Amino acid sequence: MERHRYDTDLTDNQWETLSALLNEHVFTNRLGRPRSICLQEIFNAILYVVRTGCQWRMLPHDFPKWQTVYYHLRQFRLRGWWEQMSDLLRVGLRVSAGRDACPSAAIIDSQSVKTTEAGGPHGYDAGKKINGRKRHIMVDTMGLLLAVVVHVAAIQDRDGAKLVMMRIAGHFSRLKLIWADGGYAGRLVVWAQAFGNWVLQIVKRPDSQKGFAVLPRRWVVERTFAWLGRSRRLSKDYEELEKTSEAMVHISMIQLMLRRLAPS
Repeated sequence: MERHRYDTDLTDNQWETLSALLNEHVFTNRLGRPRSICLQEIFNAILYVVRTGCQWRMLPHDFPKWQTVYYHLRQFRLRGWWEQMSDLLRVGLRVSAGRDACPSAAIIDSQSVKTTEAGGPHGYDAGKKINGRKRHIMVDTMGLLLAVVVHVAAIQDRDGAKLVMMRIAGHFSRLKLIWADGGYAGRLVVWAQAFGNWVLQIVKRPDSQKGFAVLPRRWVVERTFAWLGRSRRLSKDYEELEKTSEAMVHISMIQLMLRRLAPS
């Protein structure tokens, strides 16, 4: 009997797009034993979890067993394939928009979220008054993810930004300019120039401004956080491992980019 179709399911066109971008290398590489389950169904189940935020054990029974789905998610994470898929889709979107595959400018920011009883590293963000973790992301001027680092919320933004910059080092040869808010001002500006030859430009709120203000360039990364907010699995940090949390961010962006590259 044909299973129920969910709004999170990949269309055949989207699946073909994903397969083509990866040249089918990932999908034909065995994960330790012969695969008897359709990998597209594995992806559909993972996207369902990320979008709806359901617990693994609450995965609808018309998907493959949750243990099988989680096994593949973990194996993909260990091999760096979620990040690889995200990078390839971003390049595809940039090229289709008439841009260079490699960005020359980026925006960096962080988001503090609460953790749950799943455990794992966490800390207290005194500024946001949140006990949990920070998602530190860098995006291009289209709002597409370049890098994400998840760390305890107690780490200050300037130190968290160094982790992100070290993550992208050597990967974006054209990148010269990075925009950030006032929380990144100070010695980080000098460090970024010395470490990666990047100009870290601080976008500050006007002194006369009261309440909310749309700041030049900064709104792009805020919009990306809003996109990520559509995935209920990211409403808090439900993962025990920070690396799994990073994978969840990549998966959320993969879903968004696939829908743009191959609209149903």
